[in-house]
Amino acid sequence: MHNVPPSYSDNPRGQSKKDLLTLLDYSPDEVKSIILNAKVLKQKRLKKDPKTFAEKTGVLIFEKPSLRTRITFETAINELGGHVIYMGSDMGQMGKRESVKDVAMNLERWVHLIIARTFSHKTVTELAAHSSIPVINALSDTFHPCQALALGLTMHERLDAPKSAHVVFVGDGNNVCQSIMVLCAKLGYHFTAVGPKGYQPRADIVLQCKEIARQTGASIDISTNANDAVSNASVLYTDVWTSMGQEKETLVRNKKFKQFQVNEAMLAKAPRDCLVSHCLPAHRGEEITSGVLDSARSIALDEAENRLHVQKAIIVHLFS
Repeated sequence: MHNVPPSYSDNPRGQSKKDLLTLLDYSPDEVKSIILNAKVLKQKRLKKDPKTFAEKTGVLIFEKPSLRTRITFETAINELGGHVIYMGSDMGQMGKRESVKDVAMNLERWVHLIIARTFSHKTVTELAAHSSIPVINALSDTFHPCQALALGLTMHERLDAPKSAHVVFVGDGNNVCQSIMVLCAKLGYHFTAVGPKGYQPRADIVLQCKEIARQTGASIDISTNANDAVSNASVLYTDVWTSMGQEKETLVRNKKFKQFQVNEAMLAKAPRDCLVSHCLPAHRGEEITSGVLDSARSIALDEAENRLHVQKAIIVHLFS
C-alpha cells in the first residue's frame, strides 16, 4: 500500500535547507517548539503576525482534492505576507507529462516553498531531493505530519496533563495513524493503534517509534481489541476506512472494519473525560457516528482550525 525509501531521514543532496516530510526527521524539542509557537501565533493572529514569508511565493502541488489543507495553507501564507500559486493535478501531471525531478528543478528557480499533497510518499521525497527550497508534506500515502501537529496543539490546549495522555487510534493504520504514532513517540505520549489484522501501521515505522519511545518515555502498542484499548484513552481518534486511491477495496474494508466504528457504545467504554477526533472529511455512519462526531466531546473542528496555526508555525520554522 505504501511506497517509501527505507530511510525516511536521508537528505539525498546533503543540503542544509529544511523540509517537513515526516516528523521522524524532527527532534522532540523541534516538535514541541512548533506546537508552542503555533499556540503563540494563534493568540496573536492578525495582530502581530510575523511577516516571515513576505515577498515570497509558495506553490501548492495537489494531486488530491482538499478543503482544509488548501484553505489553511493559503491563509497561512497570506497572513505571513506571502503569495500562493495553486497547481492542481491537471497542471503539472508529475511523472506523466513531466518528471518529478524536472518539476522540482524548475520550481526552485521561481518560488521559495513547495507544499505537496500527493499519492506516493516517494513523490514528496523526490521533490525534496531535487530542489534547493523547502518542501512540506501536506499529505502522502505514508505520512501526514501537519495533521499530527494540529492534534498536538489541540491536545496541548484541551488536556490538563498531555504528558500522560493516551491516544487510541481506531481503524486503518494509514498515513494519519502513522503520523500520530510518530507524534506521540516524540512527545512521550502513550499510543495504541487498534484495527483488524492486515490493516495495522507499517511494522518498520512501529519499530522506529518504539525506539524513539525508549528515549522519551512514550509507549507504542498495536492491538486488535478495541474494548481493552479504549478503557483508558484520553483521545479516541479515527479516520476513513478507505483512503483516496483505495476505492476498489471499499466493500471489503467496510466489512472488516465494521466492529471498529467509533460510536456511542465504544465511547461509553472510555473514561468520561475522553475526547474524540477525526482528521476530516468523515464518512458519517461508517468509521464514526454523527452522534459522536457532533458531541461536546469531539475536538475535530478544533483540530481542523489548528491546522492553520501549526502550518504557520511550520513555515516560520523553515524560514527562520
